[in-house]
Amino acid sequence: MSDPEGDPSRSLFGHAPFALFWFSRVLSTVAFQIQAVAVGWTIYALTDSAFALGLVGLAQFLPMVALTLVVGQVADRYDRRRVIAICQTVEATAAIAFTLGTLGGWLGRDAILALLVVVGAARAFEGPTLAALVPGLVSRAELQRATAWSASANQTAQIVGPAIGGLLYAVGPTAAFATAATMFLAAAVCASLIRMVAPARPRERVTLASIFSGIVFIRSRPVLLGVISLDLFAVLLGGATALLPIYARDILGTGPWGLGLLRAAPAVGALAMSVVLGRNPMEHRVGPTLFVAVITFGLATMLFGISTDLRLSLAALALLGASDVVSVVIRFALVQLQTPDEMRGRVSAVNYLFVGTSNQLGEFESGLTAALFGAVPAVLLGGFGTVLVALLWMRIFPQLRRIHSLEG
Repeated sequence: MSDPEGDPSRSLFGHAPFALFWFSRVLSTVAFQIQAVAVGWTIYALTDSAFALGLVGLAQFLPMVALTLVVGQVADRYDRRRVIAICQTVEATAAIAFTLGTLGGWLGRDAILALLVVVGAARAFEGPTLAALVPGLVSRAELQRATAWSASANQTAQIVGPAIGGLLYAVGPTAAFATAATMFLAAAVCASLIRMVAPARPRERVTLASIFSGIVFIRSRPVLLGVISLDLFAVLLGGATALLPIYARDILGTGPWGLGLLRAAPAVGALAMSVVLGRNPMEHRVGPTLFVAVITFGLATMLFGISTDLRLSLAALALLGASDVVSVVIRFALVQLQTPDEMRGRVSAVNYLFVGTSNQLGEFESGLTAALFGAVPAVLLGGFGTVLVALLWMRIFPQLRRIHSLEG
């Protein structure tokens, strides 16, 4: 869709606060992806265990669950830019510890999992605060476009990060971890440089009601409950990220470079779709589009599960990523448009718990299922479960199916 004031992407990136936010997110996510490739390959080399790969997700999931209600209070009471910068600095510190551990030879399984708990705690604060910050950077009319470009930041990073991570790990794990630490620090600098008129944060007394107000708010709105829970189960069941080291080495016969390509492939499709959505926002039949996207996600997961050819696997993962970003944009825009600013931190924290942490819990579920039944059956069961959940949610949440536009 054309923009009467010129190129829509140029108008957003010409706005310094949004541009700094975008670069901060790209740098942080690239660093996390580089670190994820290095951690995944290192722990699989150390243990040769699918269950250990699942523990990588669980170590990051548990602090997110434990801190969710605290995160919402912090995001709604303090300067969100400062919270983001502090989180990225903590992640940089953990990456430095990974670097020193590889140099000193003490980075075993337990040390890796302990550091991942720290990373999970930092990301528990970073993710919801990033989400709550976006509506304060752009106008309401630009929010869907900003959401798509924000998603493109994430997907760009997920393309570049794993590829760089695979190449750096081929040089040595120390190079990968040190690069991640440097990029986390650069992301923190970008976040701290964002200048905007920040609304005064209410310092209401913390009560049991205020702590659980984000959950109550979502439960009172069936559309929000439906879209958040749908994304939760889709990612929980359909995510096969934890098993990519197994596919790369044992099924597709590649090395770290192949693992980097596999981790990047979903982001290739997602980036292409996010650019399309950034220039052509969805205006009609949003509800049906959401369910088509989730079903496609499940079918693409199943296709990847049965593939023994690297090119077909990459194509399936790219399709998976393209369909996933459609649901991400719809969910994010619905949550932010229907939530008042003074509650965005708490609602975003609950949203992040249900959706963001499902990636880590999904990794644990995939690792556990693969340990019991094998990698291929685990991925096939997950993809089938995603399709089944989408069909079931169409009946449970008819309001979600009938959404025509993101505004209503």
